[in-house]
Amino acid sequence: MKRYPGIDYDYRPVSYWNDETLAQAILKNVKGELRREKIRQALAEGLIEDIPEEILGDALTDNIRTATGRIHPWFMGGEFLPDCAPGEVEIARISLESTTHDIISLRAGRKDDGTIGYTIADEYEGMSSFHLSRQSSELPLTLGELAELLDTSKQRGAPGNLIVGFNNHNAEYIGRSTLRHFTRISSEFYPQLFQHCEEVLEEWHKEEVEPEEELL
Repeated sequence: MKRYPGIDYDYRPVSYWNDETLAQAILKNVKGELRREKIRQALAEGLIEDIPEEILGDALTDNIRTATGRIHPWFMGGEFLPDCAPGEVEIARISLESTTHDIISLRAGRKDDGTIGYTIADEYEGMSSFHLSRQSSELPLTLGELAELLDTSKQRGAPGNLIVGFNNHNAEYIGRSTLRHFTRISSEFYPQLFQHCEEVLEEWHKEEVEPEEELL
């Protein structure tokens, strides 16, 4: 796994269960991607009290979810993720710029032996369609360990790892030049995870784009 300047790969959260910020406490298990963006914006503007309680919940009620989905499937991104198990939290998410705004959720949970277990799920087949290269750790992962986990894990049948695999799949049909921002990876626990993955995706994009530009 390549490491990039300016990123603290040794950073390790103290805990996945002791919230360090209000944003982390509210957002960590909110399923819907657009709801997360709205909540994050409200927090930045000091308007969190104006957000309806049903928007702040981890999941929407069936009635609200159905009504929202009728507007456009993009608004449903993440809303059909499986519920987190008791004591389980999302530590990273992969957001895809697909028609239905698909979301993949990487989660951590306490195991009976005191270690931390890791699972990953999407909105379709749950955990069954993924292979995680690491299933547990004694301490929360460092940023480097989390980046390595994403780099060495994959969706079954997909060409590549969890960072570039979804881009690779679509590049078979439409080419890399339009896919630079198709995959976005973020975390409420690891602020610099986004930066690391953006560096990886930028290099992926340039692998095809730069040779084309040289021919002009």
